[in-house]
Amino acid sequence: MTNQVSEFPTERTFQYQHSLPPLPVPSLEGSLAKYLDAVRPFATEEEYQVTAAVVKRFGEGIGKDLHQKLLQRARTRRNWLEEWWLNAAYLEMRYPSQLNVNFGGPAPYLEHCWPPTEGVQLQRTSISMWHTLQYWDLLRTERLDPHKAGNVVLDMDQFRMLFCTCKIPGVTKDTIINYFKTESEGPCPSHVVVMCKGRFFSFDAVCDGHILTPPELLRQLTHVKQCCEGEPAGDGIAALTSEERTRWATAREYLIDIDPANKTILETIQSSLFVVSLDDAKPYATAENYTPVSLEVLTGDPTIRWGDKSYNSLSFANGTFGSNCDHAPFEGMVLVTHCYYMDQQLKSTDGKWKGSETVRPMPLPEELVFTVDDRVRRDVAHAKQQYFETTQDLQVVCYAFTSFGKAAIKQRKLHPDTFIQLALQLAYYRQHGRLGSCYETAMTRRFYHGRTETMRPCTLEAQNWCHTMLLPAASAEAKRKALLLAFNKHNKLMAEAQNGKGFDRHLLGLYLIAKEEGLPMPDLFTDPLYSKSGGGGNFTLSTSLVGYTTVLGAVAPMVHHGYGFFYRIGDDRIVASCTAWKSSPETDAEALFQNLVSSLHEMLHLATTAQL
Repeated sequence: MTNQVSEFPTERTFQYQHSLPPLPVPSLEGSLAKYLDAVRPFATEEEYQVTAAVVKRFGEGIGKDLHQKLLQRARTRRNWLEEWWLNAAYLEMRYPSQLNVNFGGPAPYLEHCWPPTEGVQLQRTSISMWHTLQYWDLLRTERLDPHKAGNVVLDMDQFRMLFCTCKIPGVTKDTIINYFKTESEGPCPSHVVVMCKGRFFSFDAVCDGHILTPPELLRQLTHVKQCCEGEPAGDGIAALTSEERTRWATAREYLIDIDPANKTILETIQSSLFVVSLDDAKPYATAENYTPVSLEVLTGDPTIRWGDKSYNSLSFANGTFGSNCDHAPFEGMVLVTHCYYMDQQLKSTDGKWKGSETVRPMPLPEELVFTVDDRVRRDVAHAKQQYFETTQDLQVVCYAFTSFGKAAIKQRKLHPDTFIQLALQLAYYRQHGRLGSCYETAMTRRFYHGRTETMRPCTLEAQNWCHTMLLPAASAEAKRKALLLAFNKHNKLMAEAQNGKGFDRHLLGLYLIAKEEGLPMPDLFTDPLYSKSGGGGNFTLSTSLVGYTTVLGAVAPMVHHGYGFFYRIGDDRIVASCTAWKSSPETDAEALFQNLVSSLHEMLHLATTAQL
């Protein structure tokens, strides 16, 4: 995440792609044993015995056959999961992806050189765009050092998807189209699309082989703003990208049918480097309370962001920034790495442009005007209505916990991420009187085209610790022992997941082979404990460590009665975004955060009064 950038790099960004090891297939016995261990906290003894029998039958019967077929598939593919995961997790989903799948986040610049300020939107946007274009150039010329975990090289393929990438809706399944190329591979699109008041504009970000400077970008942005000021809003075609996927696919086909020129406009948006959204909203956020920006990032104006684009850079009228990205092409760490690079660059220049003020002669932005009719207007109106109904139901809180951070936790020889995850388990347990099935992202980039594995923090050891913490008679020593056991189990499971020894993706592979071959669905996947423990995308707590940088993300809950929980860990603070659906009588994101605060204090006190 440090974004090591070399002028004359000894290692090129993508040079190790062909030498990465293939994604392994874990042993069937190992995966089934881990699965049984993971469902235990959610079962009575009787329920557990039923599930154990189901798992035993599966392991001795159909599971064996499915596993052999999976091994066969893995022999001919360097990543047996890649295509399946993309389809099952993203492209075949039919619900609206903009709110349910996309992730976003507030930019951290407001904490230092760019606090909320009136009248600086375009000037700051031009500088932000310039740094983004520099990052694109680093990837084009492969001058971004390959990421490593210690000495282990990590897969960089997802970085090809940050720019010039878009999802295309299909009637039954979407597709991803990617136009990015490195310099050695050939030419790459270099235009950007700017959206303002429901209208689209495009211009080339390169002139005579050189990226436009901030003064030149400012000239282009000013033209866009002047075209839109005092004029009626555009048709807001972008709102269609927030629709249910099949409905959007049908609307898109109709758009192309009524005028072939509409197809050209769609292709211009799809192939663009990224989309810049000039938003009239003024979310006032502070370093302690990011809620207004996080809320706007997730639920803002759908007519000025292209929900299927890999990167929408959101520029707000009060000089604050955010981003909204389609999740299908890459994981959040790609955007985090880019945004952290931006943050470092802005800090080093105090958010100012110190280069030439000369503006070269170049074409002004071209407006992209869709041909529409009454049916298209009705489609847009419907999309906006369903979008606003859904977004109004989303509760978002995003606060900084400033009592301590990574430094104090590490001083007590504890892993900061595990610390937060166990604090979250205790917070949920205290609020809801039971444990919540929990998904934490584990990164598998040490393998070819590796993305993620599920790590399940809700272990039997975590359950025992939470229970002990709430027992009035429990001694501090009993609480500390239980905490240490929970820590050790979490760290062990995370290490296994990152090393290709998790079980959730393995079970998914077995499920998909059965489905593809038209076999009866094995009992393991229809057993009530499978979904109760989170299987099949039913995790109550959907969580991810965004990292140890200044960058934060936000995401909607995975299930209606659940929470989305993203967090970053700084030296002296922990910043978390927590989401819930207001229509769920069970959940309250504000209360969960406050319970988290109590848990964090309790845990540090526990760790301080003893050497774990």
